Amino acid sequence: MYDIAIIGAGPAGASAGIFAAKADKKTLLFDHGKSITAKAWVENHYGIKEIEGPQLLKQGQDQAKKFGAEFKDEEVVHISKNDKGYLLKTNEGEYEAKHIIFATGMSAKLAEEAGLKTMDGTEPRVAKVIDADSDGRTSMQNIWAAGTVAGVSVHTIITSGHGASVAINVISELNGERYVDHDILK
Repeated sequence: MYDIAIIGAGPAGASAGIFAAKADKKTLLFDHGKSITAKAWVENHYGIKEIEGPQLLKQGQDQAKKFGAEFKDEEVVHISKNDKGYLLKTNEGEYEAKHIIFATGMSAKLAEEAGLKTMDGTEPRVAKVIDADSDGRTSMQNIWAAGTVAGVSVHTIITSGHGASVAINVISELNGERYVDHDILK
């Protein structure tokens, strides 16, 4: 049983995975390799002069793995509620998690199939987004949304920040108190 399963390992999902794993939550990241960031050239990230999208994706995913997040190159095809939380099915296996974070970029299809409320997107070429509040909470208990699929701007620096913010909210709920992650110089 995972504490947090994150569907999507682009900027929002990987960032959520970094914070969740670093907070010692048993974290699982799913990615099917279809992130639009894989086609991006990025020159507008704070602290990074420039980077190719595939390199940005790899660095974020590697950082989440460094803190202990597990990574599956699998596409989640079905989600159902069970007595422990949620069952996520892929074509290769089944996984249980207490909380789910949707970080599926421009696709809300799986969220709709799972019964989440959606609404029209406001970003160019984003048809639907998950109806989520500012903390990332959706219409279903313990299912969250982060990044573009939650209705925030498609810019990678914004989606990555939103993924971190939503992860902090999930971690705080799991801990029963507000979680803060501060590193200090060594």
